[in-house]
Amino acid sequence: MIEPREIRHDILPEIRDRWSPRAFDPDRPVSDGDLLALLEAARQAPSCMNEQPWRFLVARTEESRRKLVGVLAGRNPAWAKDAPVLLLVLAVQAFEETGKPNRWHLFDTGTAWGFLSLEAQRRGLVTHAMGGVRVDQARAAFAIPEDMSIVCAVAVGYYGDPARLEPDLREREHPSPREPLESLLFGGDPPSV
Repeated sequence: MIEPREIRHDILPEIRDRWSPRAFDPDRPVSDGDLLALLEAARQAPSCMNEQPWRFLVARTEESRRKLVGVLAGRNPAWAKDAPVLLLVLAVQAFEETGKPNRWHLFDTGTAWGFLSLEAQRRGLVTHAMGGVRVDQARAAFAIPEDMSIVCAVAVGYYGDPARLEPDLREREHPSPREPLESLLFGGDPPSV
């Protein structure tokens, strides 16, 4: 059993229970309906001037997943290869109408990813976002234009057997602790913690 994080205030169960495991069940696919619901949740995220700058490259076939795993950095390929769905999260850098830089494109895309991860949690799926992406290789491999930021990769699936992980990764297979709430507050008039 996975030991949950300490929660000091009443929050949504999907937020309370969400974490980023590395053990995925390679034999349990994600249905089209569930995947579409995750993308729909992301679609509903708020964005500056309703620009909706997020884009998702979806890798579901063995060939496309292998290609995406090939652009992952660090230890990510060792476990991400078992996820039945891999996403590359992209963000359009400029406003569509004016072509001017959208300095909120990453913020908005992060919000969309957050919505996606919470809908996954609600559906009994797990997600793990990875910053370790070889950006230049990903751009070339998937013909991603220069006007899109490559934000991260995300593994999506059902929780698997941690015993399949390499020993050092297995040791890290638990929700990581969070900073105390009071350490996140900076100036202003915060509530008493």
